[in-house]
This record gives sequence, C-alpha cells and structure tokens, in this order.
Amino acid sequence: LGGGAERRRPLRYSASPRRDIDRRAGRAHARGVARGFTLLEVLIAMAVGGLVMTGTLSLLLAGQGAYAPGEARAEAIQGARVGLERMATELRQAGYDPQGAGFPPIEVAEPERIVFLHDLNENGVIDPTRERVTYLLRGTVLRREAGGGAQPLVEGVQRLRLAYYDREDRPTTEPALVASVGIVLEVARRAAMPMAPIVMGTRVRLRNERRPPPMPA
Repeated sequence: LGGGAERRRPLRYSASPRRDIDRRAGRAHARGVARGFTLLEVLIAMAVGGLVMTGTLSLLLAGQGAYAPGEARAEAIQGARVGLERMATELRQAGYDPQGAGFPPIEVAEPERIVFLHDLNENGVIDPTRERVTYLLRGTVLRREAGGGAQPLVEGVQRLRLAYYDREDRPTTEPALVASVGIVLEVARRAAMPMAPIVMGTRVRLRNERRPPPMPA
C-alpha cells in the first residue's frame, strides 16, 4: 500500500473479570467431582442413614406392638361370645321330650362340666351321637362332645364356672332339680404385652325342665 495509508493493527479483546471467575470456578468444581468423597464424608453419611433407619424401625415395631394386644383382645372377646352363645342355645333345649319318654334334662351338673339331653329327632330315644351333649373345660380349651369326641370350641379359656339353681333360684348340685344354669367364661389370648382376660357370663333358664309331680291331697 501507499506510504500514506496507515497500517491497521488487529484488535485484541481481553477477557472480562466475570468470565475469568466462572472459568476458574468450573475448573475447581471439576477437580472436586473427580476427587470423590473423603472417608470422613462417607462415615458421616452412613451415620445419618443409620439414624434414619433406626427411627423408622422403631416406629414400625411400636405400631406392631400396639396392634398385637388389640388383635388378641378382639379374638378373646369373639371366642367368649361364641362359646356363651353356643352353650346357651343348646342348654335352652335341654329336656326337649315331645314323646314323654321321661329322661332328665340335666344328667351331670359339675362346676366345669355339664351333660344334658334333648330329643331332637322326636323319636323318644336319646341318640348318644347327637342328643347327649357335654361341655367341659380341659386344660385351657372349652370342648363340646356329642358322641364324636370332645371337639375344641374356645381356646385360651382361663376359667369356666357353671352354677346351678332350682325353680326357687336356690343353688343346687342335684341335676334333677336344676331349672337354670349360670355360665361364666374367662378368656385370654397370648400377647407381647400383658392383657387382662375377658370375662363374660349369662344365665340360662331351661325351657323344658321337669316339674315335680304335685303332692297328693
């Protein structure tokens, strides 16, 4: 070019301070990611995770511990109710004798065992496999026997108490004089925490009691 023309120099742009700071921070972050975690950081993370898991497990066990006694109590209530209703229903039919065969309603009257008769098929003859019924407590199991062996009815029975009364509501131990029977069942189920037993009772009056013959005039 001619001597009068000025030579143009290339422009140089200097990096801004902000861009330099961001570039250095990015390099520092990359170095931190590359180096991983220190042993101290790992131990702290494990300790925190252990504390969280321990708290969660404690809450779970506390919930299970609160549920188990409630479930055991519900089972005990249901068992006592079933046993009482079954005994009461059959005892009301004791002495059913449409043919006038003359058999006694109650054959055995003991504190933890009762045997009664009822002529369900109305043929005047007691069938020992169906019409002679025994309720008894054996160990902690209330059992019902009607000729086929003593079958379990209610488990976890702590106490069975049978009380017998005559027509004047006086206690009696004579099977021939029994007009009503008091039944008390005490049932408990095993649970992790101690639980008070469930106590239920009822009194059943025989519908078919044998009345004594009238006194001669």
